[in-house]
Amino acid sequence: MIKNVAIVSLSSGILGEPFIRFEVDIGLQRLKNYGLNVIFMPNALKGFEYIKNHPEKRAEDLLQALRDPEIDMILCAIGGDDTYRLIPYLFDNNDLADAASDKVFLGFSDTTINHFMLHRIGMRSFYGQAFLPDICELSPEMHPYTRKYFEELIRTGTISKIVPSDIWYEERTSFAPDQIGKSLNSHLNHGFELLQGASVFSGKILGGCIDSMYDMFNGERYADMPVLCNKYNLFPNKEEWKGRILLLESSEEKPSPEKYRMSLEYLKERGVFDSVSGVLAGKPMDETYSEEYRQLLISVIDDPELPIVFNLNIGHAMPRCIIPFDIEAEVNTDSQVIRFME
Repeated sequence: MIKNVAIVSLSSGILGEPFIRFEVDIGLQRLKNYGLNVIFMPNALKGFEYIKNHPEKRAEDLLQALRDPEIDMILCAIGGDDTYRLIPYLFDNNDLADAASDKVFLGFSDTTINHFMLHRIGMRSFYGQAFLPDICELSPEMHPYTRKYFEELIRTGTISKIVPSDIWYEERTSFAPDQIGKSLNSHLNHGFELLQGASVFSGKILGGCIDSMYDMFNGERYADMPVLCNKYNLFPNKEEWKGRILLLESSEEKPSPEKYRMSLEYLKERGVFDSVSGVLAGKPMDETYSEEYRQLLISVIDDPELPIVFNLNIGHAMPRCIIPFDIEAEVNTDSQVIRFME
């Protein structure tokens, strides 16, 4: 059972900004209601500018949390867009590998890059939720589907299976204090959609936000990001993808079909689709470009035998489940369940 939770700001420093304090208080109370002891790492609340200008301090926070035997779980504050800048401070002296432990690490979005870091040193992690977007939700309570998986994780330290949510929510258009207690518009969900291939397949899941993976190969946003990711071999090679299941979900930026296509082509060029046993794709936020993404997955991958499953409740579209990385999983779209064999 999880008792002590450390909160880290590895990407954006928004958690330390005064205008967001009311949301932080909501999340803190919810965590305390679970009986959890919450520890903000030394730099987690220092705000946008400090966090942006001091990637070495972000790295220090992660290493300290990993090394502290009293901390059971590391919970990311939120995503962002430049956590890649931590890479040298974690890998140059093998500090991350030396600090690796079996504690829970949970985050999504730009945290995709942190997940690849942990995968590189052989540490399991959990993808799909974060403190500010999920625990601090402004609705009267955490979304029930989201809450179910968070509660399982803090109760057991793992996730046994995931099933589709019955509903999905539109993104909130305002995060002002007057939104406290206001529920989101919801719609019926339609479960896991098998686009092609076998309805049952297995492998260890790895992946995350397709926007972040795009930036690992394309320097439009940060010219040095592909350079660093390549220098430290952060993205697994073709052989390392063998038998795995690739997870892809898209960000709140709602990437255009053209960018989504380019992202898939980067992965294809690296042999990912020749190696994996299947692809899982998350529901896009507000279902924007859903049909275009479906068609691109089929056309770009261009292998009718490779299973592709669409519409998972993971990542940026609410509500969100939690997916364990590097644990054997069996996907069964006939039964609408993904089971994890710990």
